[in-house]
Amino acid sequence: MAAADALLTGLPVSTLRGATPLLFVLLGECLTQRAGRINLGVEGQMLVGAAAGYGVTALSGSPALGLAAGAAAGALLSTVFAVLTVAVDADPFASGLAVWMLGFGVSAFAGTALVGLRIDGWMPWAGGITPTIALALALVPVCGFGLLHTRTGLRWRAVGESPEHARAAGVTPWHYIVAGVLVGGVLSGLGGAALSVDYTRTWAEGMTAGRGLVAVGLVIVARWNPWLALPAALLFGLAEALSLRLQAADSAVSAHLLHTLPYLASLGVFAITCARLRRRPGGGAPAALGALLAR
Repeated sequence: MAAADALLTGLPVSTLRGATPLLFVLLGECLTQRAGRINLGVEGQMLVGAAAGYGVTALSGSPALGLAAGAAAGALLSTVFAVLTVAVDADPFASGLAVWMLGFGVSAFAGTALVGLRIDGWMPWAGGITPTIALALALVPVCGFGLLHTRTGLRWRAVGESPEHARAAGVTPWHYIVAGVLVGGVLSGLGGAALSVDYTRTWAEGMTAGRGLVAVGLVIVARWNPWLALPAALLFGLAEALSLRLQAADSAVSAHLLHTLPYLASLGVFAITCARLRRRPGGGAPAALGALLAR
């Protein structure tokens, strides 16, 4: 009984803390895909955001400036993806992998100067909530309402369904595609900074550990809907919190196996969602994504 109490005490807050970096990225990738692009480079954008955020926080002592720097770094790297896929019309999947590798290399190089530096993050508010968590939660209704209930959101979704039809209606598709990529870059960089500045308060090479790729898959679980991004992110956060607590409790299960729990949970829900969506024509995905896959 005592072991169970120790496992569950504070679990909701731990779940939120673990879900927050992924929630930023998931919202960003959701908006990117609704504009008709899949960006596999979000992992690299997270990494440069984590490095920039941690470095600026260490130098300035301000977590807010660190988050802003992370968002800027993610946006800057996403412009590479925008240029490749919009201006040059390169393959989006190869372009995304290139951005991922570029982000990994740049963050590893810049991050060598960050090893050993210490930062002081925000003090949690009542209940253990930090400003970073509050910002992530606030962005859910902002993105959800903006995408689904505004004229700009209608045009955004129209471009994701059919750029040709959107153009015929007087919309300039590339404006919204570039905006989708850049907003995704801002939010993925913000997610990386949230990871290093607020969640772990440390820097390590490759510290995102696949969260960006998980976010790309969980967009399908969220049905390309920002409102559903929150439960999808909470699934990962809950599994990660349980994994860490079981490891701390000296569970008989190997720590290496427990470390895979968040990814196994995400993969399981992803597989179930894909099987269910296969029964529905289109599955709710933006039609332009299907055109990309058919190229």
